[in-house]
Amino acid sequence: MKSKEFSPRVYRGNHVALVVPCYNEEATIAEVIRSFRGAMPSIDIYVFDNHSNDRTSEIAKNEGASVISVSLRGKGNVVRRMFADVDADIYVMVDGDATYDAASVHSMVDKLLDERLDMVVGCRETAVAQSALAYRRGHQWGNRMLTESVAKIFGGAFTDMLSGYRVFSRRYAKSFPALSHGFEIETELTVHALELRMPYGEVATSYGSRPEGSESKLSTYRDGFKISLTIARLYISERPLAFFGICAAFFSALSVLLSIPIFIEYLEHGLVPRLPTAVLSAALMLMAMLSVSCGLVLDNVTRGRREVKRLIYLATGSGSPFSKQSESA
Repeated sequence: MKSKEFSPRVYRGNHVALVVPCYNEEATIAEVIRSFRGAMPSIDIYVFDNHSNDRTSEIAKNEGASVISVSLRGKGNVVRRMFADVDADIYVMVDGDATYDAASVHSMVDKLLDERLDMVVGCRETAVAQSALAYRRGHQWGNRMLTESVAKIFGGAFTDMLSGYRVFSRRYAKSFPALSHGFEIETELTVHALELRMPYGEVATSYGSRPEGSESKLSTYRDGFKISLTIARLYISERPLAFFGICAAFFSALSVLLSIPIFIEYLEHGLVPRLPTAVLSAALMLMAMLSVSCGLVLDNVTRGRREVKRLIYLATGSGSPFSKQSESA
């Protein structure tokens, strides 16, 4: 079998794949394919059609892209198939709405290679005249709030957690479980890098408005609510001791507050007239103890899951672009 290093379709000795999640993007998919092919001629383009009911798949095929159909609706389901079905050294993921700058692909891939990173995020920047159309204030505010929430919970210094323009190393792609279903996948992508302490970076890239005839699939409140739930779910699964510790503190504090007047009355009169309150106080303290126990058990389970993901990450490193660069050097 011919080695990839001698293939003409490589960039700096690496097979780079552009993976594009699409749903009803017939107005923009041709522009996306042409712009990225023009920016990086060696890139292989894969369009993942999420069961569109327009001509997205047909247009992508006519433009020479490899088209893979994903029947389960939701961007998270598409990303799961992307990383499973495409075999590459570097993955460039971009939305199929023609809002991201294809020319930035060089700087993003170069940053990943030069700094030996596992993920590079394209941080969106809009011109003042286009900001209201391309990146609405509500979306900017929501993105900032959610990004800061993830930073406080999981650490890190991301500035645009919800960007759909990213570059991944092979070992990132093959160790990512992709459990989310919809647009909350960007949150999971970010937390995965933070939890495995992967090196990551950001590159500023221009962000434009959708071309005429193209409609956004985002729902500000619905998707924002789903992303918030995803952050909460990830906090519980990745920080179980902290979460159940908070629950234990709440239950124990409530138990003590309820028990104080009962103890005072018992010391003064030797009676416990409010038996239901005493039972409730005892039950709340038991719940606090159970919460601590659950937190300790789940914390060990989480550590085990994290170790398994880390081992998969390390096992995939033999095919990473960094190891190949070292060999060539």
